[in-house]
Amino acid sequence: MKCPVCGALDSRVLDSRPVEDGASIRRRRECVACGKRFTTYEMVETVPITVIKKDGRREPFDRHKLKNGIQIACMKRNVDVEKIVSDIEGELINSMETEIESRKIGDMALTHLRDVDQVAYVRFASVYREFRDVDTFLSELRVLRRGKGKDNAPS
Repeated sequence: MKCPVCGALDSRVLDSRPVEDGASIRRRRECVACGKRFTTYEMVETVPITVIKKDGRREPFDRHKLKNGIQIACMKRNVDVEKIVSDIEGELINSMETEIESRKIGDMALTHLRDVDQVAYVRFASVYREFRDVDTFLSELRVLRRGKGKDNAPS
């Protein structure tokens, strides 16, 4: 690791510990040449994920967009939004797919919400599936009530 003070390439690790989120490691280093200490962070390099939108546009996966959508559905509900978003992001990364349709991400969010909070599930579904009238809303409630929310999801 290159020293930020003198530019020497040789340093030794004094201390290593995981960062709070567990996704990276903090290393305290000392330059062998000048003796100055500095900190580096090591994390797993992930492949960027491209989201294919309904209209065919492609854009980079944006964790914050997903989180905002789920937060709106979970407003005034006791739901750990961060955990849901992290779980979905982890599933996307682990799938090793570089491109994914936005529909699949929405379906993943619905699956997680259905398991955690049915009110948040219906709120999210009403926007995600573009409910146009009360009948569509009631139909989704019937499906949810039967416990077949993911199997009978409209396409």
